[in-house]
Amino acid sequence: MVKTVADASLQARMHQYHIVGRAAPTQKNPVPKIYRMRLFAKNKVLAKSRFWYFMKKLNKAKKSGGELLAINEMFEPRPLKVNNYGIWLRYESRTNTHNMYKEYRDVTINGAVGQMYMEMAGRHRAHPNTIQIINTATLKDDECKRDHVTEMHGAGLKYPVIRKVPMQSKKYRTTFKAKRPNTFVH
Repeated sequence: MVKTVADASLQARMHQYHIVGRAAPTQKNPVPKIYRMRLFAKNKVLAKSRFWYFMKKLNKAKKSGGELLAINEMFEPRPLKVNNYGIWLRYESRTNTHNMYKEYRDVTINGAVGQMYMEMAGRHRAHPNTIQIINTATLKDDECKRDHVTEMHGAGLKYPVIRKVPMQSKKYRTTFKAKRPNTFVH
């Protein structure tokens, strides 16, 4: 049996970056306004590119006429606890620009954003470069609206216990049996 290794490029490993930058100081504007953004990207290079994409829209500052003051990757304080995440986004379809709100359950915000990119590609055929994340938030159980998230809440949540039934030894096996097999073991 061959062990298959999933291609790393198929998994949207998103990272959260905190980028601080501004337009370069000039004689006309010696102390330009400093902008701080929280961005999601696969790596640092794409995060910088995204930062300059938004800066160009905000105040006509391009990479050639600007400077980055800080780039920090942000990590989850408790990455083993499952949380509810709300994501507000805007994306461009083939016909128009749409605003959306989506909810996900994950252990990190990066995982939730990765789920969002996968869902947008699958359900809405949205390219990743057309998606703009407006805001993200960690939600309490009573703040969640979507059914696929709220069905996982509650203290009385139970999962089926699945136990493997041991295989019968070869001498007792037959092709046909008089009674149905018992697949549930207490």
